Amino acid sequence: MSAQKDCEFLVKRARELVSDDPYAAKAWLITARTLYPADFNIQYEMYNIERNAERTASAGRLLYDMFINFPDQPTVWREISVITAALRSDSQDKHAQFLRGLFETLPGRVQCEMLLKATEQCFNTLEKAEMLLLLLKRFPESVVQHGVNLGETLLEAEVSENVETPVNCFRKLFVCDVLPLVINNMDMRLPASLMQKYMLKAAEFYIGYVTRGPSPDLQIQGKVLLSSSQEAGSLKSPSVSRGSQRYVIDGLSEKSSVVIEPWERLLDILAVVGARCEWQGDKGQRSYVDMLLRLKELCRYLPGLEGDTRSRCSSQVVICAALVLFRSAFLYMSAIQPTLFQGVNALSLGPWILVEDLSSVYNDVEVERGAVKHAHKKRKLADGREKTMSSDDEEGLGKGRGRHILVNKTEMPNWSETLENFCTARESWDLLHSHESLETEFKKICASWKTDSWLWFRIFLTDMIIYQGHYRKALSSLHQMVAVLQPQPGQQSPSGQASLEHHRALIQQASCHYALGEYRMACEKLLDVVSGLVPPNQEPTKTTEEQGRVKTKTRKGNDLRLLPCNSKAILPFCLQLMLACFKLRAFTDNRDDLSLGHVVVLLQYDWPHGEMLFLKAVDKICQQGSFQYENFFNYVTNIDMLEEFAYLRTPEGGRIQLELLPNQGMLIKNPSPALGVELNTLLLQGVQAMDRHHTVTRGITKGVKEDFRLAMERQVSRCGENLLSVLHRFCINEKIIIIQSLP
Repeated sequence: MSAQKDCEFLVKRARELVSDDPYAAKAWLITARTLYPADFNIQYEMYNIERNAERTASAGRLLYDMFINFPDQPTVWREISVITAALRSDSQDKHAQFLRGLFETLPGRVQCEMLLKATEQCFNTLEKAEMLLLLLKRFPESVVQHGVNLGETLLEAEVSENVETPVNCFRKLFVCDVLPLVINNMDMRLPASLMQKYMLKAAEFYIGYVTRGPSPDLQIQGKVLLSSSQEAGSLKSPSVSRGSQRYVIDGLSEKSSVVIEPWERLLDILAVVGARCEWQGDKGQRSYVDMLLRLKELCRYLPGLEGDTRSRCSSQVVICAALVLFRSAFLYMSAIQPTLFQGVNALSLGPWILVEDLSSVYNDVEVERGAVKHAHKKRKLADGREKTMSSDDEEGLGKGRGRHILVNKTEMPNWSETLENFCTARESWDLLHSHESLETEFKKICASWKTDSWLWFRIFLTDMIIYQGHYRKALSSLHQMVAVLQPQPGQQSPSGQASLEHHRALIQQASCHYALGEYRMACEKLLDVVSGLVPPNQEPTKTTEEQGRVKTKTRKGNDLRLLPCNSKAILPFCLQLMLACFKLRAFTDNRDDLSLGHVVVLLQYDWPHGEMLFLKAVDKICQQGSFQYENFFNYVTNIDMLEEFAYLRTPEGGRIQLELLPNQGMLIKNPSPALGVELNTLLLQGVQAMDRHHTVTRGITKGVKEDFRLAMERQVSRCGENLLSVLHRFCINEKIIIIQSLP
């Protein structure tokens, strides 16, 4: 007991002298250590004095002595834990730098042994892995012994802890830190199957990282799931707790949660794995596009290969082509629908929809030039207006089957890159399905990664299927998306982004139905979309050049277009697609006045692009000798159309019988005094309106029934109405009759 009291006295005395006379305090402790060499408290006090004074060399020697002589002291391991935390940290804090310098003074053998024993002291999987990783980085020769075991431990931790996403702290540590050490160590002889397994684990992580969706707990995701080193200046041991299927790791650096250039990192790993697995190709790094070209060459020789050579070649093609596919598909989707991803800066307005191109909806019907009675009118409408659309206005990419994807490059500045990425992804997909063995292996990867749950990839596949012309298959996929986006009974209608997503799927469904010739189904989907739109307060103004521009070159009718998914573009597209649905029916040999009337109404949009098709409709009416469409005065406000119909009633126009008013027969047979007053008023309004707009000429007042004349003059007064509002009202009010008009 007296010896213990003497030790305590000497330590206490040294503490009292530290602030005033540190040398005297040190002398007291040296004396105490000489007298009592087995006392831990004396040596620890000496270490404290040197550490607090930040004397690196002397503190290191004392720590070494304590580590050798007192390996079971908890205080020693607490101190070592603080030092190893500083080693794992990238902090430039002065104290952290001192602790790292202190560790450097220890002999290499002791450093290695200390890190190994520190690892054994850890009971938390992540902390233990980080400690062992520190050992591997400082002593590369230890990678052979511990590298694979550490990697397997991290991968097993994902399973045992029920982590739901590959973007987590365990996988991040394995892929970004452990795997490069393992695969770049030439002293290790790893089987090709293990290398490929690790390659796919890395690919799954990086792809999951770049394609992760926006989340309300974005900051938590970044700090929690992806961090693997400690916060600068905070050197306490990390702790892990469960919560909402995430690992909340206290004191971790936000910087470490960011992965720089993930696609390039993945390519680096691929190059090393390829070299070690003896894959065919250059030994140096390739770009993804160059890699696809090489894979196409390999596939030509694949059927003639056998045994291990064929197996090795197949693995190379599947893994490399899959990476090219997912990267290119992601780049395409990040351009056309950037809101699906976290941290993607879009260069264009999104989202965009891949639909059938309707450029030829106005001009693919040849007008009968022999119709003398309207030749002068055709010349009048076409005079000075026919121009070819400049190649600067739109661009497209055509690959295979003569199919093009058109896009307005002023609206999508990165159009060329976007379409090239789509093309590359599609070619990769075709390559992966060019041989049964390749397709089987690729499906295994997709099943393992659960790609069916990747919304962005499903949208890409739908676009690709549409491009391939497999519309029925595309409709099946779109039906599932609509079911997910459709509000359930009792829920509010989708708004904002959700509404756009819903409209996007419906419009693509309509486009597919149209391509299949299912015009009624197409119109049903379109009218569902239009009912959720609000027409703009005023029509977009058109320059003189835009008003006179007509696209004269015809296409084969199987091109596609990337269309902006916004109200400005959606409503016009719906109107054009409805016109396309009715056009063929309206111009068949059988008479169908209702369809022809719908065509006339819809041709008003984007006038005068539809002039020639309108004149085709006029010619058909002349051939029939009569025309009945009771909604004419509700929705036709185009002055050129009104003038043409007015002319048809004149002797010069052929005295065509037009029944354009509701209950026209009853109106003529039973005129009333009140009606006469009303018509006089309308006549006055019509005359005033004609002064403001145009005059309906060519003998409209000669021999034309009074009610028709007055209705026509009244209609002229409506020429200034917002056309999109008129057509929107047409779609809403006549929804049932529009759908019933189609088979």
